[in-house]
Amino acid sequence: MTAQNSATLPNAIAVRGTDARRPALGGTTLAAAGVVAFSLTFPGTAWGLESFGPWSLFGLRCLLAGLTAGAFLLALRVPVPARAHWAGLAVVAGGVVVGFPLLTTLALQTSTTSHAAVVVGLLPLTTAVVSSLRTGARPSRRFWAAAVAGAVVVLGFTVAQSGGALSAGDALLFAALLVCAAGYTEGGRLARLLPGWQVIAWALVLCLPIGLAGSALGLAYEPVELTGRGVAGLVWVAVGSSFLGLYVWYRGMAEIGAARASQLQLAQPLLTLLWSVLLLGEELSPAAPVAACAVLVCIAVTQRPDGPKRGRTT
Repeated sequence: MTAQNSATLPNAIAVRGTDARRPALGGTTLAAAGVVAFSLTFPGTAWGLESFGPWSLFGLRCLLAGLTAGAFLLALRVPVPARAHWAGLAVVAGGVVVGFPLLTTLALQTSTTSHAAVVVGLLPLTTAVVSSLRTGARPSRRFWAAAVAGAVVVLGFTVAQSGGALSAGDALLFAALLVCAAGYTEGGRLARLLPGWQVIAWALVLCLPIGLAGSALGLAYEPVELTGRGVAGLVWVAVGSSFLGLYVWYRGMAEIGAARASQLQLAQPLLTLLWSVLLLGEELSPAAPVAACAVLVCIAVTQRPDGPKRGRTT
């Protein structure tokens, strides 16, 4: 090996290492942007319920999100996915586009925003479990320890915020948890085969008939009282959460994996509580900063890549 080659070898290794870290960093950033968008979903839903009934809000949310996604697909002339992808898209649609929004909207009729955040606090752990069962991935013990610890912290904090009492909507919230985890996992898998935004776009288009029927029935039987906050809430949950948020979320999951991306959602309940203070006028407990620090530590641990296994030679 010449002196020139030996001098450039460390630089080449450093460049390769930097390039390897870029996808993970970009995926984490995208997934984190999705979490910020999702954290506004419950406050946006609470605003929307000021103007619409739960079924009307759900139907209009599906309809507007589907039309937005369809417009993007048409404008960019995106080809229709292969037949083999439609079963997975149906799972995404049923879990993320229909199941979670409908169940949480109904639950927010009897649950406060802070109490509903319990669902989001448990969602990362549930998604990691479902992802492991679906894909065969085996995260490390450190990952699971940090994930469980973060879920316990968030669960304890949000239950304490709601006074320790269980609401009548808990069954709906836990059902929403399961269907959303399934939708996230399948969407993360499909995002490795299709561009992430196309996964959620086609899932939203798939739900257009449901959105149309839900809107017609809801508006026919539920009172409507339009307000600025109500309309803003509808627009956000339809376009911000259901389309833009899911677009960056699935793209991030495709790069860093569903299990690791899901752990970023440990911060979502705390962000939701912050928005609840700013947008809904709710009071925030002094314990919030302590819980936030504990959750951020758990997130940092889950985002660390696993080192090489002992006893393995190269």
